[in-house]
Amino acid sequence: MLREVLVSACLHALGVPTSRALAVVATGGQVQRDRPLPGAVLARTAASHLRVGTVQYAAALAAQHEAAGSPERADGLHPETLLTRLVQHALDRHHPHAPRTDVPALDLLRAVARAQAELVAQWMLLGFVHGVMNTDNMTLSGEAIDFGPCAFMEAFDPDTVFSSIDHAGRYAYGSQPAIARWNLARLAEALLPLIDPDQQRAVAAAERVLDEFRAHHTAAWRRGLAAKLGLPAEPVPDDGPAPAEDTSPNASASTETAAAAPDVTTLTDPLFALLAEHRVDWTSFWASLADVAESADATLLPGPLQDWGADWLAHGPDAALLRRTNPVVIARNHLVEEALAAAEAGDLTPFEDLLSQVRRPFSPRDGRERYAEPAAPSSGRYVTYCGT
Repeated sequence: MLREVLVSACLHALGVPTSRALAVVATGGQVQRDRPLPGAVLARTAASHLRVGTVQYAAALAAQHEAAGSPERADGLHPETLLTRLVQHALDRHHPHAPRTDVPALDLLRAVARAQAELVAQWMLLGFVHGVMNTDNMTLSGEAIDFGPCAFMEAFDPDTVFSSIDHAGRYAYGSQPAIARWNLARLAEALLPLIDPDQQRAVAAAERVLDEFRAHHTAAWRRGLAAKLGLPAEPVPDDGPAPAEDTSPNASASTETAAAAPDVTTLTDPLFALLAEHRVDWTSFWASLADVAESADATLLPGPLQDWGADWLAHGPDAALLRRTNPVVIARNHLVEEALAAAEAGDLTPFEDLLSQVRRPFSPRDGRERYAEPAAPSSGRYVTYCGT
């Protein structure tokens, strides 16, 4: 449970929408995971605990009620009505500014898809691997939730998996967008009866929204990569009506910035190949770029990356943007394990020290190198277990 405290505090400090751990209370008993562990109860806070699984459950109740021809409930609330009210409540509570049509279920699907596209992009920009992306762990609000087998990638590898039970790589680092879309398809299935009484029309409408997910995720990913490179972001593609002409004082400057923004993939495609080939630590690499940009000296990078660095420097990266974007400290896996082991033995000091560090991820490295360094190569593959 203490992992939830550390990871949620870390993600929050990094600007990621996330549930938070309010308290962890020991029960005095034990629970069986990969080994017997001290039992505890977690008090978690979030905008709400509504998830894709919540909608699936409400839809299943409605389908069961219809199949059985059940009489009206004593409170007059049919399961079908429950699903309708759930959709409206989720829209009003979590996405009050989302565009509205005369089909609230489709509006909710679109809003959740956009929120999750942004969330998963943020995870991946930080090297975060959730580890158990089932529909009960995808919130309607777009907040991260449930940090049992999660971890942060160190050596860059799109196939990175940490969970002990993820033998097929279903929730690997690079598979997270595809799994998010799969979950959204399950949300769409649950909402079909509310989208259109004609199933074919309902499916077609839902598929159009699901097709938007990839574009939204790619746009968020590329915007984030541009910031991590200290460069202007690419223009955001507009999939709605054409906007009115911008006559604001900053209109021409905005246009010039958009025009100057490079296609980040011309830099990131060769970069990712180099990072993977040389097993470069994801977080440390990005954190090092600010000093390289400030000195305009590509030789500060490891030898195999220096030619790439020279190409990148030619784009004039912004060192201040790099420092604001790329964290120095994250919840490093080996430090999390050290803190949890010490806490289990009755010493909370390492936990409290690490919690203090992850709450200020962008502060200078000086004096806290221990929290910025990856695990020693000799530590071997890191494996996580669902302890919640």
